[in-house]
Amino acid sequence: MTNKDNYCVIMGGGIGSRFWPFSRTTFPKQFLDFFGTGRSLLQQTFDRFNQIIPTENILIVTNAIYADLVKAQLPDIKPEQILLEPTRRNTAPCIAWASYHIKALNPNANIVVAPSDHLILKESEFLLAVEKGLDFVDLSDKLLTLGIKPNKPETGYGYIQIAEKEKENFYKVKTFTEKPELELAKVFIESGEFYWNSGIFIWNVKTIIKAIEELLPELSENLAVEGIYGTPQEQAFIDTNFPSCPNVSVDFGIMEKTDNVYVTLGDFGWSDLGTWGSLYDLSPKDMDKNVTLKCQSLIYDSKNNIIALPEGKLAVIEGLEGYIVAESDNVLLICKQEEEQAIRKYVNDAQIKMGEDYV
Repeated sequence: MTNKDNYCVIMGGGIGSRFWPFSRTTFPKQFLDFFGTGRSLLQQTFDRFNQIIPTENILIVTNAIYADLVKAQLPDIKPEQILLEPTRRNTAPCIAWASYHIKALNPNANIVVAPSDHLILKESEFLLAVEKGLDFVDLSDKLLTLGIKPNKPETGYGYIQIAEKEKENFYKVKTFTEKPELELAKVFIESGEFYWNSGIFIWNVKTIIKAIEELLPELSENLAVEGIYGTPQEQAFIDTNFPSCPNVSVDFGIMEKTDNVYVTLGDFGWSDLGTWGSLYDLSPKDMDKNVTLKCQSLIYDSKNNIIALPEGKLAVIEGLEGYIVAESDNVLLICKQEEEQAIRKYVNDAQIKMGEDYV
């Protein structure tokens, strides 16, 4: 039995430039089927939450240029469930708009906010934790996030340090730390007090709007207008006002600046599918730790590579160790895995020197 007061906001407006050349401006990673399941990352995220949230209570916030992609991939939702941002403005403005929109529909709403590109292998455990989280914020004015038990000193994730336990598996947050250097990440893991910040949030609509209005007044001044949400005038209002919103994340703008943040902990087989390295970690490997996706491959004297070419292509690789070899449409990328943080730079360079056709 799903709860009509429970809502889900799926954030699906990113470009996913770290997955270039597979992920492109016109067709970013959330719309791709990385694992050959027949469902894109966005569709998998929708399917997951739809098990506990009514279809009509799931909103997708995305960039206006992806309207047709979202409609094509999620035909079960109505056009008014797709919130179209006129420009990219990070997670705080995205969440603020969705919150004001939902409050107009249901002032008692409890909301889970999630990115569209995460992988969750233990779905039933994850959904049980989300349901318990929704119950927790329904009865308290807490902002809740999901913390993931780390299995290695990962430098690509933010970390949450826990303080005292409030009740069963709900802890007060002591500190947030952005992506740490490797040595600090090792200290975090050894301490047992730190968990990965999943970027999945749960709160009551009143609680998050109160936090926005107290901590990000320049955001609420742009968006907090009575009587506009849920009306035919909403999109025009957003098109006018949203570009003036500050470009700030909800982590930095709110979660790190208030003292009513709590975390619920789990090990859900979770991965932020953000980089080629994370995809490599999750994919099946041959005897030499090579990953081949979509294409065929003949590999000689090579190890620890990820090779991703279009279906029907053959990659012949000799003498490579620790490389990404990825081709999509008109771009071939060959790059050391340890240098994958530079992929955004490559995208920018390609855009400046070669034009939009390659990004």
